[in-house]
Amino acid sequence: KIFQAIVSCIGSDGTIYIIPKSYEIALNKLMAEIQNTFKGLGLLIPYCWKKGEACVVRGSDTLWYRGQIVEVSGSTLQVQYIDRGYIESIPQCHLYPTTFYTGIPPFCIPCQLHKTLPIGNFWQQDAVDYLQELLKNEEVEIHVEELPDNPWGKLSISLYFGGMSLSSFMAYQKYCVAEDCQDIQKLGVFEGDLSPSYLLQPLPVPGETFPVTVTHLVSPKEVYICLDSSGNLTKHSATERAASSDSESLNKALKWCNKIVKTLPHLTNFKKELPCLAEYVDGLWYRAKLLSITQLVPVQILVQFVDYGTYLVAPTSRLRHIPCHLLKYPVQAVRVLLAGFRPAADDRNVERIPYSPEWSLKALWTMVDCVEGKRLSASILTVSPEVTISLYGDDKNLVHLKLIEMGLAELDE
Repeated sequence: KIFQAIVSCIGSDGTIYIIPKSYEIALNKLMAEIQNTFKGLGLLIPYCWKKGEACVVRGSDTLWYRGQIVEVSGSTLQVQYIDRGYIESIPQCHLYPTTFYTGIPPFCIPCQLHKTLPIGNFWQQDAVDYLQELLKNEEVEIHVEELPDNPWGKLSISLYFGGMSLSSFMAYQKYCVAEDCQDIQKLGVFEGDLSPSYLLQPLPVPGETFPVTVTHLVSPKEVYICLDSSGNLTKHSATERAASSDSESLNKALKWCNKIVKTLPHLTNFKKELPCLAEYVDGLWYRAKLLSITQLVPVQILVQFVDYGTYLVAPTSRLRHIPCHLLKYPVQAVRVLLAGFRPAADDRNVERIPYSPEWSLKALWTMVDCVEGKRLSASILTVSPEVTISLYGDDKNLVHLKLIEMGLAELDE
């Protein structure tokens, strides 16, 4: 069985507690019922607590949760939140004995990684801390491998986050030995002799109108677009639906990569067009490709962020190996030329685009205003030798008409 789940906590012994996504509605309903039943403080009169006894416990967020006494020691008790998994030391005044809700099984499931042996035969504290930091409150994919011998035992699972096997990843980090390490290569941390490359984004058929966003402008005529899955057109083509699904999955995978990026090795191979992860100015890491070395001392590399089209000159410290599973998603940004206009012959603006001097900077900034943050649509005219499109604004008019009105461009048949 394969299902999505939220990791609620990691036990001190490395037990992974998960709440299946399919349980969420029932758990929320139970929590609401408990809040309505129990109000005010816990039990303030003396009470003889017993190990294994059911209770409700008032958490630090002032909500009541189902609990079970794990250990009794004076005025403080060790209590496990049975629907979350974690164990806390709780003063007796925050507890209430109850027989309510004891017929409902716990919503969280204790799990262990299948055929995975921690170093030293038990999970070391630094490994537990790392698992907690990596997984807590995150959505993951669970593959059930083996059922426990008794109902209260641990489910033996394979856990995948962002397309990566947790067992393989922890084995790579030297926290454990995984018997089935078939996807350790998928981590993409070994250079080998491979020359990986990105997949290209499939485009809608010429003549079909589809929603897009402009992610980067090189000049008023040369831009990068992404198929916009949030566009409000009446129906989406199969290409757009696939692009939308790819985009969501890619964003999830990149979120995970940002969590583990420090474990990925720095680049040592600077071959042109080589896929990599690069750190942008916002401190996050995105998919990129190497274009050229712009400076030798210190080394500075020109990279392009393939899902946006933007460029950055970065030191090698901001470049990392890309996990191979990130290569299965097509590049999100497509370079296109806009049809129907050309630079105005009588544009007297002195400030020009340095790398494209036929255009004035004013024309570029005007085009930025026309497309930035706007709901646009496009129609492909040709795909060879270069992808050429007609680009329409949210008023359904061609975006370049504004430049022509201002004398910054002229019609080009």
